[in-house]
Amino acid sequence: EFASMVPAAGSAYTYAYATLGELVAWIIGWDLLLEYAIGNTAVAISWAGYADAFLRGLGVNLPRWLVTDYRTAAKIPAVMTSAPHVLGVPIVFNGLAFGIVALVTVILVWGVKESARFNGLMVAIKVVVLAFFVLACTRYVRPDNWHPFAPNGLSGIGAGAAVIFFAYIGFDAVS
Repeated sequence: EFASMVPAAGSAYTYAYATLGELVAWIIGWDLLLEYAIGNTAVAISWAGYADAFLRGLGVNLPRWLVTDYRTAAKIPAVMTSAPHVLGVPIVFNGLAFGIVALVTVILVWGVKESARFNGLMVAIKVVVLAFFVLACTRYVRPDNWHPFAPNGLSGIGAGAAVIFFAYIGFDAVS
């Protein structure tokens, strides 16, 4: 609705500017930068964890110092001692997360048409996986588990809503 009423690029910044003024738009613009940076980092780290587990399942065991962030590695002495050191400083970083961000960056820099095709392919893969999951698991659904509706009360609903809201980071980037 906002995109059709204010047909200009800029998403939430533009909507705030048109309705609430420059100061609020400026705050929202900086908030969007933080949102995308944090969301990007969180997604890269989670993808790296899945990629590491997948590779380990295939028998490819990468060194822990190459798939662990520094703060986590600092709590695990074995990772810190096994890491290579430069001038006494251990070199520890999440190489898989870095590689995933680099790959996505290359795809985006490659071109809009190529990025759109890649995005379409990824969405198709996700839909196929979800459809398979739903079809494979329908026989395990037990309607008697639906009562009580919210066994953990409003706090359980709030915790679930927080995860869902995080999943929608960037929905406004389309506009």
